[in-house]
Amino acid sequence: MRARITGVATYLPQRTMTSAEVERRIEGYVPHRGVIERLTGIRSRYVADDDQQASDLAAEAARKLDGHADADLLIFASASQDMVEPATAHIVAAKLGLSCPVFDVKNACNSVLNGIQVAEALILTGAHHRVLVCSGEVPSRAVRWQVRDHSQFVDSFAGYTLSDSGAAVLVSADAERGIFYRDFSAESTAWAIGTLPGGGTAHPRDPEYSYFRGDGRRLKEAFELAGPDVFLNALKRTGLRWDDFAVVAVHQVAMPYLDHLATVLGIPEDRLVVSLPEHGNCASATLPLQLALGEWEPGDRVALLGLGGGISTGVMLAEM
Repeated sequence: MRARITGVATYLPQRTMTSAEVERRIEGYVPHRGVIERLTGIRSRYVADDDQQASDLAAEAARKLDGHADADLLIFASASQDMVEPATAHIVAAKLGLSCPVFDVKNACNSVLNGIQVAEALILTGAHHRVLVCSGEVPSRAVRWQVRDHSQFVDSFAGYTLSDSGAAVLVSADAERGIFYRDFSAESTAWAIGTLPGGGTAHPRDPEYSYFRGDGRRLKEAFELAGPDVFLNALKRTGLRWDDFAVVAVHQVAMPYLDHLATVLGIPEDRLVVSLPEHGNCASATLPLQLALGEWEPGDRVALLGLGGGISTGVMLAEM
């Protein structure tokens, strides 16, 4: 028995915001015009309506999937959440009219990848047969628009790259094909490089901690220090090449880093789905978005390469 990805769907809010519009919205400090697009390659990102919650985006994506109503487990896997308690999975299930067991999985931008990992494990044990893994990312609520100076702009820069989005992945038991390789690693000593500190026990109420904070240069250095082994080992251990995959989905935060990673890993350009320029950094919804945008057919192999704050990396190979 294997666990196969039998459905992928995404939801994108109607409203978009260009990088130029982001720069014009910032008050106080005035950034150099064009700096966001020049440094990241992002032209546009999606912004949820004020009354849309993370659960709404996840539910909208899930409704597009045939068979979602037959799920016997729902995992909400996202960096965003509606509230600290209860698990956002309960809210999504209520909106979908589902009565199956639910729980949340959270690991920054690798949340969906880890959600699929958990779904596969539970299917292989026989505990569940059809698992709905869904995500609703609304990072726009944590963007700092009142900026004091250049230093605070740099500290808040990651927030200006992020995009609101929903995603849903249906993972089902299959006797013939499915996920055939997965591997994950973490360098947790780097957890403080990029954070959204508010809402937990460390900073439960101070609004100053309700914004994204991070050092892009240090984060890039941390991923480079972690190295590409988790990705390259996937090829060594399976005897495959990137050319053997219809789609190689890679989490994308900035075009310069994507180009660097693709060069280091030797990923052919025609296997990549470049979602970043027109969609921004969709956090944990990025990999499902690329599967939805990519060209593949049932039986094709796909590779999912994850990068998440904390920091963590992960790879999953599957026959669709």
